[in-house]
Amino acid sequence: MASKVLLSEKKVKIILSRLCHQLIERHGDFSNTVLVGLQPRGTLLLERLMELLNAEGIKPIAFGVLDITFFRDDFRRSEKPLNAKTTEMNVSVEGKDVVFIDDVLFTGRSIRSALTAIDSYGRPKSIELLVLVDRRFSRHLPIQPDYLGAQVDALQGDKVRVVWGDGTNESIVYLEKQSE
Repeated sequence: MASKVLLSEKKVKIILSRLCHQLIERHGDFSNTVLVGLQPRGTLLLERLMELLNAEGIKPIAFGVLDITFFRDDFRRSEKPLNAKTTEMNVSVEGKDVVFIDDVLFTGRSIRSALTAIDSYGRPKSIELLVLVDRRFSRHLPIQPDYLGAQVDALQGDKVRVVWGDGTNESIVYLEKQSE
């Protein structure tokens, strides 16, 4: 697969800052908001957003990490054993505004699964979706993000890969083109 940079480190930083400020505009002091990172990749985006929100003076923020593995409609179709991640939802979402956070929106099936999984933690007042990258022409379900970093047009076999830096490495988004 040939790989090209979709979002450089600088663009990723700008997008994260914009997403952070959009959340502040809509949720104010976050007193009735729960941020929920979807395992595995949404949790990395959640961590970065939490750092930025804390730097803006927004504390405390209710958050959780949700694994949707066994809520997916295709989980029994895999030939290999599934590797579930941890769910860390130490907060009730009853009557709260919930923001699902994921790195790439592709078919929408993960978000549908998250909608089912969140019911175990209460009935939210509202649910919003924040994604770093939207593959807009790949949707199987009518799901759209409320907060969007960037949209990309990718062919069916192409892959959008987010690489999160750890302070020494850069955070970059790649588009890996299918070989022809």
